[in-house]
Amino acid sequence: MRHSFLVASALAALAHTVSAVTGAAEGFAKGVTGGGSATPVYPKTNAELVSYLGDSQARVIYLDRTFDFTGTEGTAKETGCAPWGTASNCQTAINKNSWCDNYQPNAPKVTVNYDKAGILGITVKSNKSIIGVGSKGIIKGKGLRMVSGVKNIIIQNIHITNLNPQYVWGGDAITIDNADLIWIDHVTTSLIGRQHVVLGNNASNRVTISNCKFDGNTSWSATCDGYHYWGLYFTGSNDMITFKNNYITKMSGRSPKVAGNTLLHAVNNYWYDSGSGHAFEVDSGAQILVEGNVFQNIKTPAEADGGKMFSSPSTSANAVCSSSLGRVCQINGFGSSGSLSGTDSSFLANFKGKNIASAAAYSSTTVKNVPSTAGFGKI
Repeated sequence: MRHSFLVASALAALAHTVSAVTGAAEGFAKGVTGGGSATPVYPKTNAELVSYLGDSQARVIYLDRTFDFTGTEGTAKETGCAPWGTASNCQTAINKNSWCDNYQPNAPKVTVNYDKAGILGITVKSNKSIIGVGSKGIIKGKGLRMVSGVKNIIIQNIHITNLNPQYVWGGDAITIDNADLIWIDHVTTSLIGRQHVVLGNNASNRVTISNCKFDGNTSWSATCDGYHYWGLYFTGSNDMITFKNNYITKMSGRSPKVAGNTLLHAVNNYWYDSGSGHAFEVDSGAQILVEGNVFQNIKTPAEADGGKMFSSPSTSANAVCSSSLGRVCQINGFGSSGSLSGTDSSFLANFKGKNIASAAAYSSTTVKNVPSTAGFGKI
């Protein structure tokens, strides 16, 4: 009897020392441990979830249900604006920080009635692993927010959805600003009012976003066509972002927008169907390496207004990657899409000495695997 007790105790202790996270981060956030071997917790209520995410302890937090925040902070009825018209398939805008007044002064005024919980995400403190169980880990009506110096956070296998999707400024799914060592993996975002992922103006240092599905399919959009415009906003100061094996679909713009001296490694992702819109928005300060990706039904893979991009255009040109990445870069694939023209390799030296994600040839992996493996419920 005592032998059985000792064996059970040993197994329990072992379970608490093994990381609950599946796999490990590649690229810039390599080495992130999140909550490490902390005893797992299973929040049962919204209040428990908020408490676990926001306290000062290392945590492994399992989400095994839907946490629905809609209605929990009340609603607001205000005057907003309709910059893209008042048709039923157009987003209207909340007048957040007087945005309508300052940037859309001539837009028609409309009444907006939005859920207040979606406006600001749940605070996530340092040393947390947030892990969905199967396909049960859903946060509805509120995003996640990692700011003010937090670090060492893993978000894996969850779905964030329904943040006032009919309204610009209705809420961001994932916010990162002044943070470090953040890994977002196998996450799905859908029906988001503003950005699916936003990196703020302050440096966010080392971030890896992998195996995620960013779903822009919507009944309300700034382009009034069922394609979400406000996708991924990477404009922090000196951010380093590895963006690998992600599925970006039904986005008509800003997927991603890159600026602010951000060093972005976009590798083995699958962009599918942007309608009449674009994928990359390359602004001043951007440093973007694009390799081994597939662009399918993307009319304009990139709009450039400054910034630097190396688009891995050919086998011979891609040899320039060797001195900085330790290997040649992989060419990208295009199907019923426009092309990428970025040939500026002057910034590749900034990758030297850093953790660099591997890259596979697009023809053997990206097309076949990414749409079926990206997002929550897939690990």
